[in-house]
Amino acid sequence: MITSNATTRTVRALGLCSGGLDSMLSALVLRRQEIHVEWISFETPFFSAEKARQAAAQTGIPLHVQDITADYLLMLKAPPAGFGKNMNPCMDCHSLMFHKAGLFMQAHGFDFLFSGEVLGQRPMSQTAPSLRYVEKHSGFDGRILRPLSARRLPETPMEREGLVDRGRLLDLSGRSRKPQMALAAEFGITSYPSPAGGCLLTDPGFSRRLKELMDHGDAMTPNALHLLQYGRHMRLADGTKIIIGRNEQENDSIVRFYDRARDALFKLRNHPGPLVLMPGSGSDALLFLAASICAGYSKAPREEPTAVQVETGGGAKALTVLPITPQESKRFLIV
Repeated sequence: MITSNATTRTVRALGLCSGGLDSMLSALVLRRQEIHVEWISFETPFFSAEKARQAAAQTGIPLHVQDITADYLLMLKAPPAGFGKNMNPCMDCHSLMFHKAGLFMQAHGFDFLFSGEVLGQRPMSQTAPSLRYVEKHSGFDGRILRPLSARRLPETPMEREGLVDRGRLLDLSGRSRKPQMALAAEFGITSYPSPAGGCLLTDPGFSRRLKELMDHGDAMTPNALHLLQYGRHMRLADGTKIIIGRNEQENDSIVRFYDRARDALFKLRNHPGPLVLMPGSGSDALLFLAASICAGYSKAPREEPTAVQVETGGGAKALTVLPITPQESKRFLIV
């Protein structure tokens, strides 16, 4: 809270929240200074704001959630700082999030941004040069505070202006979690997620599928991106792929992202088996091929004609096919 002879004004800070312990602590450290804190969190098909929602429920800190998929996909095509070990553009991802948060800050009368980043905690994205890169490329240079490591970083304008008491900020660094756990106990935080990241772009298998999708020029729709998490993926032709459910849970997930107007969905009529989804449908020859693969992953007899139901935008029909065994269809797998 800022006071002067004439006025008393509450300082307002907007934090980026992942839902992890560091996010919670950074907000509580500022709230201890009587600064009004709120959070913003972002969603795409690669990560959700669910942990942030849980953190908001636990702390009572207001949370704003934005879907930034469209802007994220534009950045993902050619991130200026490149990718990490997989398809994770961490530095440009953070820059984009701070940019979006900064626009929200301006529109809603906040004084500055903050985050729970700890200097040296992550070897690539939380070094001093990386933090500086993010700030410069966010478009809000000088308006970002890292309360947990502030005293190890250059003094910010917010501290010089008296919006924040630098002496009451922290000087954490490195990968040890012991100081955060002690501080959590001090604040009465008993439940928090492990520090493991929740971004699918750090997963090798998901990243391979995403790169394959991009290399083939497939439409980067939210459904197509969500579907990368489930099933076996096969490329039958340059413009046609299928996703095969491996169990009942995956079948249910695949149906959630089935576009009845565009896609083709295959299922066995008389035998237990997977659901197979063909995004965007395909030619008659590819429909027969997909139906044969679907039958091959089912309990249908291998040497007998099998009825497979195909649902498309034009309605439903039955195709009678000979199953193609998983061994035979392995050549189509996206690995």
